[in-house]
This record gives sequence, C-alpha cells and structure tokens, in this order.
Amino acid sequence: MSIGDVSELESNLTLSDRLKQFKSSQFNPEAYLQSKCNNMTEKEIKHACSNLLELRKASAEEMRKSVYANYTAFIRTSKEITILEGELLSMRNHLSTQAALVHGLAEVTILDSLTTGAYELEEEKVSGVKSTKLNKTEKWFIKFEENLEVLLAEKRVDEAMAALDEGEQVAQEDKTKQSLSPDALLRLKNALTLLRQKLVDQLAETTCQPFTRGAELRSAVSSIKNLGDGPRAHTLLLNSHQQRLQRGLQVLRPSTNSYGGATTSSLSQLVFSTIAQAASDSLAVFGEEPAYSSELVTWAVKQTEAFALLLKRHVLASSAAAGGLRVATECVQICLGHCALLESRGLALSPILMRHFRPCVELAFSATLKRIEHSTAALAAADDWELSYAPADARSISSTSSLSSASMSQAKLSSSAHKLNSMVKAFMEDVGPLEDLQLDGPALEGVLQIFNSYVNLLISALPNSMENEEHLDGSGSKILNMAESESQQLALLANASLLADELLPRAALKLLPLSQANRVDATPKGTSDRQSRVPEQREWKRKLQRSVERLRDSFCRQHALDLIFTVDGDIRLNAEIYLSMDGQTEEPEWFPSPIFQELFEKLTTMATIATDMFVGRERFATLLLMRQTETVILWLSDDQSFWEEIEQGPTPLGPLGLQQLYLDMEFVIIFASEGRYLSRNLQQVIKNIIERAIDAVAATGIDPYSVLPEDDWFAEVAQIAIKMLTGKGNYSSMEGDVLSPTAAASAAPVVSQGSNQGL
Repeated sequence: MSIGDVSELESNLTLSDRLKQFKSSQFNPEAYLQSKCNNMTEKEIKHACSNLLELRKASAEEMRKSVYANYTAFIRTSKEITILEGELLSMRNHLSTQAALVHGLAEVTILDSLTTGAYELEEEKVSGVKSTKLNKTEKWFIKFEENLEVLLAEKRVDEAMAALDEGEQVAQEDKTKQSLSPDALLRLKNALTLLRQKLVDQLAETTCQPFTRGAELRSAVSSIKNLGDGPRAHTLLLNSHQQRLQRGLQVLRPSTNSYGGATTSSLSQLVFSTIAQAASDSLAVFGEEPAYSSELVTWAVKQTEAFALLLKRHVLASSAAAGGLRVATECVQICLGHCALLESRGLALSPILMRHFRPCVELAFSATLKRIEHSTAALAAADDWELSYAPADARSISSTSSLSSASMSQAKLSSSAHKLNSMVKAFMEDVGPLEDLQLDGPALEGVLQIFNSYVNLLISALPNSMENEEHLDGSGSKILNMAESESQQLALLANASLLADELLPRAALKLLPLSQANRVDATPKGTSDRQSRVPEQREWKRKLQRSVERLRDSFCRQHALDLIFTVDGDIRLNAEIYLSMDGQTEEPEWFPSPIFQELFEKLTTMATIATDMFVGRERFATLLLMRQTETVILWLSDDQSFWEEIEQGPTPLGPLGLQQLYLDMEFVIIFASEGRYLSRNLQQVIKNIIERAIDAVAATGIDPYSVLPEDDWFAEVAQIAIKMLTGKGNYSSMEGDVLSPTAAASAAPVVSQGSNQGL
C-alpha cells in the first residue's frame, strides 16, 4: 500500500476514530511506523518525513499561540498562588513563634530540673555507668550551646550550620541509644529550634544588605532553604534583587522629566538584566520547582509593568503628544531587544510591554500622519510645480556613474512631492521595526489617506477645476499656486504617478520582515511590478493607482472642456460645423476641422513634454494621451444635442458634411495611431460615430456610399494635414487631385459598405 492509499483511507475516518489507536495504553510506535512504512518507497518515506516535520513546526507554533493566549490567566493564577503561599507562610511563622514561646518556657523548667538533679547527684556522689554518661552528655550540650552562640555572634555561617547538623545528628541518634533523658532530649530539640531560627534571621538580614550579591547572596539564600524555610528564602532572594534594582533606578533616573535614548537604554538594560540575574539565581538555588517559578514570573511581571509605566510617563507620553514617532519607536525597540533575551529563560514579557506601550505609539503614529499631511499641504501651497531632483538624490546620482539617464529622471519631483516622499519614507522606517504591534496595515492605510489628500490638492491646482472652490481662504484668494502651463500640469501627473508606482511602494518595503524586504529589493530593474507581489501590498498599490487615475481624468476632462467650449461658454464642437457645409456654392478645401487640429496640436505638445518628463514610464504617458483623445471623442459620441441636430434638425446632414465628419474621424485615427495611443475603445467609438452619421444621411434618401470617396483619400488628406501642422509640408505643394474628393470619386465612384465597416 502506498502512502497515497494510506492518506486516502485515513481521510475517510473521523478524527476521533483515527486517534483511538494512539490513546491506547498498548500502542507501540515502532510497530505502527513499521506497518505504515513497510511497503513504502524511498521517495514516499521522504515525503512522509517532510510532512511530519511540517506537522511538528505547526504543532510548535500552535503551542506558542496557546501559551500566549492563556498567558494572562496563567499570570493571574500565579498571583493567586503566591498570595496563598504568603498567607500560609505567615501562618507558619505565627505557629513557629508560638511554639518557640512554649518551648522556651519548657526549657526554663527543664533547665531548673536538670540543674537541681545535677547538684543532688554531686552531693550524693552516686556513681554508675549510666549517671556518668549523662554527666558527659550534659557537659557536651553546655559546651555545644556556648559554641553555637559564639558562631552566631561571629557570623560564621558555615560552621554554625555544621554545628546544627551535629546537634541534629545527636538528637537523632538518641532516639535509638536513649542516652539522654526525655527532659534533656526535649531541651536539646528546643535549643536547636531557637538557634536555627536565629541563624535564619541572621541570614535574612544579610540578604538585605546592599553589598550582598552574587555568590554570597546565593549562599545565604541556599542556607536559609537548607534550614527548612524555602518560601522565605525565595522571597528574600527576589527582594534583594528588587532593592538592587531600585537603587540602580535612583542612580540612573535624571532630574528632568524627559529621558534621552541613552538613559532609556541604560534603564532598560538595568531592569531586564536584573530580572535575568534573579531568574538565574532562582534556578541555581531552587531549580524548576513550580511554586518558586510561579513566584519568579509574578515578580518579573510586576517589575516589567513598573518599568513600562515609568517610561510611559517620562518618554512615550510626551513624544506621543508631540508626534515623535521615532523617539517612541527607538524606546520600544530598545526595550523589546532587552526583553527578548529573557525568552530563552522562559520569561515572555513582551506582551506586558506591548500592552502599556501600544496606546502611546498609536497616538504618536496618528500625530505623525497628521503632521505629514499638514506639512505637505503647506508646501503644496507654495509649490511652483517645476520638477527637480532632491538634493540627496542629486548627490547620489552624481556619485553613481552606472545609472542611466532614465533612472536619473525617475527621481524628478516638485518640492511638495519630494517632501511627501521623504516624510513617508521616514515614517515607514520608524514603523517597520514594530512588527509586534502589527501597525503595518494602519500604516499603509494612513499613507493612502495622505496620498489621496495630496492628489486632491493636485486636482485643485488645475486651472478652472471645480475643486478649487473648496480650497479658498477667508479673503477669497486661492491657497494653491495654479499650474497654468501644460508643463506644470503634466508635472502634477508626474508627481502622482511616480509616487504611486515606485516611491511609496518602495518605502512600504520597510514594513516587511528584513529577509523578505531584501528579496523584493533585490529584484532587477525593469520588473518594478514584482515589488507589488507581496499580498499585503498589492491591493494598496492598486488604490494608489486609482487615486492617480482620478487626477488623470480631471486633467483630461479639463483640457477637453477647454477645447470643446469657448471662454463665454459656447460649444465649439457642434453640429453646425458639418450642417453648414452643404449650403456652400464652391467645393470646400478639404482639411480637418479647426477643433481637431487644435486637439492634434495639444496632444503633440503633451507628447513632447511627456517624452522628457516620463522617461522610463512611457506607458503612463501613452495612457494619458489615449485618455485625453477618448475624452473628446466620447463627448462627441454622447452629445445628444449634437446628434439631434444631425439626425432630426431642420437642416439634414448632407454629403459634404458627412465627408468632413468622416475626414475628422480618420484624422484622429491616423495621428493617434502614429503616436501609438490609439486604443480599441477609441476605434470602436469612431466607427460608431461614422456609422451613425452615414445612417443619418441615408435617412434623407441619399445613398451615402455613392458620395464618399475611397478610404485611401481620407487617409492621404489626414497625412497631408499632419505634415502641414507639424511643419513638414505646405498646402500649395500638394496636388489638387489628392485634395479633391471628386477626382478620387472618379477613380472609384462608390465606396463599398464593407470598406466603411472595416474602420
């Protein structure tokens, strides 16, 4: 059976059925693996191993997510356990105190009894083996007690511990030998208890001293633990580190209310190195016992929260209010960097920092976006809409001889666009390192809103734009410099297109993980579209481009309106142009209508400027010219008043008017085709216009195809017009037969319907 058959068979079973065999106490992993892999090929075994590795990675990731998801509950439970342990420890100390009082009273009584007994024995001079042995033990005990008091007074801890062990051993051996009387044994035990408590108190006092640290601290805590008071020993260990931390904070804390980056780094290093040292000492003395680990985690969380509140009050709050995202970012990076070193010790404290830092970072985040928008708007108000290199770009380009002139031109923007690009780039660099805060989505959305606002300003800078009325100050004057010339207006489009297509997506790469950003940034030139292959940014880049399309459409609409309407609001592109031709007595001089001549000249001028302005982005220039041409022709196609006069007007469209309209449309097709901005949509719209005009003439009873010359005649006249308008020819040098449709009609009097349909 192949691994594919096994997978298909197991997929038909429910999950519970598939897991039953693993839950059995008799499950044998080796036998199960042997049964599955017995008939598998080497390739199938490798595939199965690969699947197992992926499952192990997925399981580890799921375990990590589960730990983080339940971390708050774990911390809360740990706190409750610690509180309960503290209460039990207090009860234990209380009971120990009461027991010590009782034992003290008993000791006095026993001491009096033993002393009296000793005097009586000495007076009576009663001898015997047993009484002699008791006298020796008493002598040893008195000497032992005096010696231990001396050791405690001289703080010779190791020797005192050894003496206590000796006393414990004597008391233990007496249970079997019974060399001491019951009263003497009780006195010995009580004395050991009191002396042990004195030693514990002395060691506890040692741990509280500022100079006690390192090996000396661990030794004292270990001794307290060995004396039977482990919970107190661990609490004293943490308290010692906390006192050390407080003293360090007092030394490093500046007198002013604001902390610099160096101070923040020093404080962060102090806090997390202290926590790390406490964790090491706890592990060295107490091991991984859950009760002590829980107390350590609770203590570490408390210190982290106190540190986070300290920085939030003195660093993040002020920087967030002022929009200092970089200061906030550096602070968070420093803290997370130090905090990450503790994860190997099982202390994941980053969520604690994030919970406290996130609101301040988000406030600085929003303030920075507003500042970028306001700064860009202020510069746009004074922008002269002349393209130039940024100073930094000019230096880098001059020092890099390998760059082509095309790549050099791609960095040319106006002053406001340069400012927007530099501020967005700095913003993305500040946000990029904060992966744990997951601000990449809001950052992209914020930059998109800023760019949309900037595009609105660019639209407002177009002369006679309807958006201008929305951007007036109190005096009624425009707050933006108008882009009067065509070069300035195309500069608006150059700003928007370069920002949307290249500069802003390139800045957004800072939001990617470092390895992924390097892979994308290493993409060769000419494949800039690959930069948008990252799923998180493809839709964002499309939104940027749609905003550029709004500006382009406003540009084309404005120029089309300037062409179609006069200053007084009269329509230049009207039906009278064609209806009036058939009333003339002489044959007209065939040439494209003036409005289409102006359209050609305008597009030619735009193409010349765009050639220099859009180097490396010729597709955008082509789409702009294509859209400009379509805007005018679509207006003609959709103008109901124009077609009502053509089809229903008092003066019907005649043969000459039809020829002129045909010539105008052919002229548009010819120059658009030569300029390489003829679209299929434009061709179809022109075809529909000609067909509708032919139908209008046919409705008058005239056969339109009998009066139309060959298609070649229209093409030749259009070519002649292009040469004359571009200065490459003159009207007098052209042969009359070429310009006369009569001569063309005599050679081929009828234009077939199929030839017209082929337009």
